[in-house]
Amino acid sequence: MSSIELEKKSLETHVVLCAERYAVLENKLDGLETRMDKVEGHLVDIKESLSNANTNQYKTFVTIGTTILGILITAVITLIIHLTGK
Repeated sequence: MSSIELEKKSLETHVVLCAERYAVLENKLDGLETRMDKVEGHLVDIKESLSNANTNQYKTFVTIGTTILGILITAVITLIIHLTGK
């Protein structure tokens, strides 16, 4: 006799089987929730890594730009001093 036939004949059997089904379903949902929490944690880590990478690139560009600007200003001042000294 299948479980469906037993459930049709006995409310008690139906209740017991439903409780088992809900327990299995609850365990699966708990597992899914745990996995989703892990995925969320990984996504946050990836977002932070990308944000830090962009910040580091920005800092590098600012440093390079400042260095080039400093060199250009020094070159202009050197040329002015050289040309006015003659």
